[in-house]
Amino acid sequence: MNLYSLSADAVVFVHAAYVSFVVVGLVAILIGSVLRWQWVRNVWFRVTHLTMIGIVVVESLFGITCPLTTLENNLRYAAGETARAESFVGRWVHDLLFFDAPPWVFTLVYCLFGAVVLATFVLAPPRWSIREKCNG
Repeated sequence: MNLYSLSADAVVFVHAAYVSFVVVGLVAILIGSVLRWQWVRNVWFRVTHLTMIGIVVVESLFGITCPLTTLENNLRYAAGETARAESFVGRWVHDLLFFDAPPWVFTLVYCLFGAVVLATFVLAPPRWSIREKCNG
């Protein structure tokens, strides 16, 4: 295994972390709004979360390949590999992220997911600070 291959595996992990933040973040927001967790109303967390899914939705609507996928593929080619992850861990994480389905299915799922995230801004709006809750 060479540096390009290890770098490609690292990109897969970054990709997985990105997806995890978006998915787990929404679950946390939904649960936290019911259980009144104040941290899920942090404006920076919420705007970051919305921006991240917004990027995915825009990429999907315009048919843009994710830059992380492009980077991973380029690193795999530079390593003399195919675009498919070769290491065990890289292959395992890759299989969690990518499924075989027509592109429209992914676009629909991303748009619906993005709409739910946007809806949480109405149902459980973010706050600048806890003090704002007490004063307003």
